[in-house]
Amino acid sequence: MSAVLGAYRPQAAQGKPLYTADQRARRDATRWTLVQGVLAPIQFLVFLVSLALVARFVITGRGQDAATISIIVKTGVLYTIMITGAIWEKVVFGRYLFAEAFFWEDAFSMIVLALHSAYIFVLVEGALDPRAQMAIALAAYATYVFNAGQFVLKLRAARLQSAGRLVEAAP
Repeated sequence: MSAVLGAYRPQAAQGKPLYTADQRARRDATRWTLVQGVLAPIQFLVFLVSLALVARFVITGRGQDAATISIIVKTGVLYTIMITGAIWEKVVFGRYLFAEAFFWEDAFSMIVLALHSAYIFVLVEGALDPRAQMAIALAAYATYVFNAGQFVLKLRAARLQSAGRLVEAAP
């Protein structure tokens, strides 16, 4: 088992670059990179607004409808960024999900999607009381924050690797 998991350590930790030259060229050439770059901050903004609305409801008991709508919007934005991200990954790495460079980010993204989807399910089914539904949303949001951190660290690693290549190429 550890041999299998070891194969999926972050590439930077293995001393391998995040992108090959061909992958970097595809990343830089595809419009999906721009789409991801636009959607990520939009999703984070939607998350912050929704988190405030959910917290208001949990603390005060007021604003349930606004909190619910915001979670639905957040979930829609999440699915949008996940679908477009899978397309980006296919263009850059040749597979829709779980490319070696993004294996753990994708794996954790599945947990994020599952929790957001669980919230939508209990909402539609009328299962659980509103506070319990909001607890699921908050769990989804906690996993989202962790997952977003994974992607931010990956982006930083990619930039550092690119900067290192530029320094190495300088005379």
